[in-house]
Amino acid sequence: MKLLFSEAAPDYEHYIFPYAVWAFPEPGEMPADLFNGGFLPSSRNLERFYLCRQVRVALGQFRPSSENRRILRKGQGLAAALVPRAEFDYTPRRREFYKTYADAKFGKEVMSYERLDALFQGRIISHLLLFTDAGTGAEIGTVTLYLEPPAMAYYYYAFYDLAYLSRNLGMFMMTWAVAEFARRGFGFLYLGSCYRQSALYKTQFKGAEFFNGLRWSANLQELKYLVARGESQPVQHLLEVEEYRQTFCGGELPNLAAHSPFGGAK
Repeated sequence: MKLLFSEAAPDYEHYIFPYAVWAFPEPGEMPADLFNGGFLPSSRNLERFYLCRQVRVALGQFRPSSENRRILRKGQGLAAALVPRAEFDYTPRRREFYKTYADAKFGKEVMSYERLDALFQGRIISHLLLFTDAGTGAEIGTVTLYLEPPAMAYYYYAFYDLAYLSRNLGMFMMTWAVAEFARRGFGFLYLGSCYRQSALYKTQFKGAEFFNGLRWSANLQELKYLVARGESQPVQHLLEVEEYRQTFCGGELPNLAAHSPFGGAK
């Protein structure tokens, strides 16, 4: 992959001069290679990726917990089908359903009709999970996915009927996907970024791990430390914090640099 560093807002008082790290696939590389390197897509056609703190589930380690089973039980009577995008009909009715959900969940016009249409036209969607209520036959939820079997699946946007909140439909859809792709023998299910307390629900699966800038870590106490630190307006780069290095990284900076997954300029 080729990397670009896009300058972000500086904090000159504390000598923090951040850059967003973008990755561009090179010939012969697949999106799964970039996901594995800690990157998520920032273009709907998978042309550009960005490095971030993201969560994935190592599906070979997944075993449903009592909480996972409780969520799945709450979805009894709901059915799911995995549909290739080529077989999916993006009807006006579905379009309006997704727009209504997006307005309620993200805020009015955060996702415009144009943005929604572009999402469903992009290469980033290879498949969809369609959830229906077997009792009524109503379609009540859709998950957009990028699949690269058997290496990975990416759980992208989810849209669902908010009338099913009492049945934890959103969490049911994600839990069902984790269990199903584990059953199908996929390596990883990527669940997106995690920078706030409200995103920690993505870690409630055995096999959950996150990218910390150095490596994939299964230490969820480390993730909670980072989330809490981010909410406290830190004034140091993370790797300058000795408490973090000693508690979670087990070494000084030269040792961490020696084991970095990223190479220097050639």
